[in-house]
Amino acid sequence: MLVPVRIAIMFGVALTATWAVAQETDASKTYTARDSLSALDDPSVDAADCLKGFAWQPSSFEVTVETSDDDATPRSVRFASPLDTGNPTNDLVTMKWYVAKDAKGATLHRPAVLVAHESGSGMTVGRLVAKTLSLYGVHAFLIHLPHYGDRRDRSIRPENQEIVKVMRQAVVDVRRGRDAIAVLPDVDADHIGLQGTSLGGFVAALAGSLDSGFDKVYITLAGGDFHGLLVNGEKDAAKMRQRLADAGYTGDKLRELVQQVEPLRIAHRLVPDRTWMFTGSEDRVVPFANAQALAKAAKLSDEHHVIVPANHYTAILYFPTIIDVIVRQSLPADAIPAALKSDS
Repeated sequence: MLVPVRIAIMFGVALTATWAVAQETDASKTYTARDSLSALDDPSVDAADCLKGFAWQPSSFEVTVETSDDDATPRSVRFASPLDTGNPTNDLVTMKWYVAKDAKGATLHRPAVLVAHESGSGMTVGRLVAKTLSLYGVHAFLIHLPHYGDRRDRSIRPENQEIVKVMRQAVVDVRRGRDAIAVLPDVDADHIGLQGTSLGGFVAALAGSLDSGFDKVYITLAGGDFHGLLVNGEKDAAKMRQRLADAGYTGDKLRELVQQVEPLRIAHRLVPDRTWMFTGSEDRVVPFANAQALAKAAKLSDEHHVIVPANHYTAILYFPTIIDVIVRQSLPADAIPAALKSDS
């Protein structure tokens, strides 16, 4: 567990750096990657049917990295989405690369974690997680999910009933993102993990269930049973429920819609000893029962399902615990920062 003083210092530094103003640069490098997506087969007819919605034909694709000499500015990594929605702005995926460096500022050859952000337009939690991981020596890549950040086209707003298409694109983009990261210099391509919070947690649960592409998966403040969550959840869930109801999606029609991207249908494909969940016992946005349902479907042990006494928003107080787990699981023993070792 991290000591309180160090928590405040490290998170203060991370938050300040995360909010730094980016500077434009024309310098860029291009790499060629190839999708490593495995065949999406499953003995379960229901799971196989769900997986079809996330399948695409693997191919080679270009990965462009915009370099920066400003240490406070993450590098921009871009590649084409496997799912073409007809919107060029949205279909060009952006990841912000928070580079792991040593005390002298030299880039480290280290494992990486792809970070899927929450639903807030500022992606504040996602940026905080990514920046903090990089400070501890893990390369972190904050992906901009469809219609967020650099992918937002202000002239187009997805209709609420497009939730399935948007979620599917988010999942396939995350999975391709793993292969984009793997070709980049200074990244340990054999150890690329996935972390997601709230909305990003649901995306991580689905993307991590496709195949064994990610070394480890960390699901934060998310769960299963989308329909039950929308019907019973509060705050953000309630807002989504109302918007879908306004579009005519209630009862069985709502259930049929969200069932297409239901994590419980494929969660059994997650590898239990390489998957962790972090849940707030008082969460009313993603009720505890929904989190438990996902943990059960993934067959997670108690050690891999960390439950904290918090709701969807106060859980931020326990993010140092999450960071601690990710760093320890990502780095080799001799690369774990001394500050973390002292808390063992």
